[in-house]
Amino acid sequence: MFKVRTYNQISDKGLGLFGADAYTVGEGLEAPDAFMLRSQKLHGEPLPDSLLAIARAGAGVNNIPVDDCTGKGIVVFNTPGANANAVKELVAAGLLLGSRDIYGGMAFVQSLTGVTDAGEMSKLLEAEKKRFAGSELAGKTLGVVGLGAIGAMVANMALELGMKVAGYDPAISVEAAWRLSSQVQKVESLQALLGLSDYLSLHIPANEHTRGLIGNDEFAAMRPGACLLNFAREQVVDQEALVAALDAGTLRRYISDFPRPELLGKPGAVLMPHIGASTAEAEQNCAVMAATQLIDFLQNGNIENSVNFPRTRMTRNGGHRITFTNHNVPKVLGTVLSVLADRDINVVDLVNKSRGDIAYNIIDVEDEPGPNALEEIRQAEGVIRLRQL
Repeated sequence: MFKVRTYNQISDKGLGLFGADAYTVGEGLEAPDAFMLRSQKLHGEPLPDSLLAIARAGAGVNNIPVDDCTGKGIVVFNTPGANANAVKELVAAGLLLGSRDIYGGMAFVQSLTGVTDAGEMSKLLEAEKKRFAGSELAGKTLGVVGLGAIGAMVANMALELGMKVAGYDPAISVEAAWRLSSQVQKVESLQALLGLSDYLSLHIPANEHTRGLIGNDEFAAMRPGACLLNFAREQVVDQEALVAALDAGTLRRYISDFPRPELLGKPGAVLMPHIGASTAEAEQNCAVMAATQLIDFLQNGNIENSVNFPRTRMTRNGGHRITFTNHNVPKVLGTVLSVLADRDINVVDLVNKSRGDIAYNIIDVEDEPGPNALEEIRQAEGVIRLRQL
């Protein structure tokens, strides 16, 4: 029986996938095999020795101590793409808010509480509406930084709105390239993209390579009157440089899902309360994806969409299955295979994958390894964690 400790409010669509015959699921479970969470911050919290995996029902994992997990052989899953449509639709709203002063116009209308005559109100609105005029999106150029699941959907959506679209992503995957329309212009540098874009939309993670990616130099390189949309992470935009660009008028509008105190009331800043993935559908999709990945890992040892372990899958080939995590150094796999060979345990199939300093292995064998064999493997130099499934 596997134990899955939950944090936050997880959709029943996902939790319902854990069969009662094989899983106990709930908050505060002792000695859990897995965590399933959304925004719960785990930094500073002890990780139980029993913990095998953490599944984040969402894309970002800033709330999880990934490096600590890796060192303990704990697989960290996320759910890339599960909330992509929800974010894409909010970006569409952001583009419209950036093209016209819709927010300002609506606020003006709501301020007219002292006007009680409909005719008088109509005349006032007709006289004042020019204050909120803007321009159409059609024919303008959208630059997209990051062409993953969300970025590709945003790029394709903008084409349907009649925009020209250019994209920059030095690490675009083959899967993402297939999703992307051939009409999207690929550019070779961020600086080149900045010079092309009337609107710039960010869809990149926050890490050591992207923190402060949009700073003073980048704002200076943007087209006059450009609009920046940030539905990625707060940290990818240098906040001091942002405020300076808004104050100077270098940046016409900043539309973001990540408010900060210094931006409140700032002309040109349109801020939302981090609602990019806040739809019932996105929460269900993330929960289902997270649960599915956890189940396949706990029962079969397969890894899909991990942020710290390599993608590793192998169809069950009968017999018995063992998996182990090890430091990515020579001879570890050979040592394990020697332990099995010395006991005349035949290997049916195996897969070995590595990612950075970590390697992960799935081995199917004909006969069940005894406790002595398992303990010898567990004690082998370089082995971090061993499981028998």
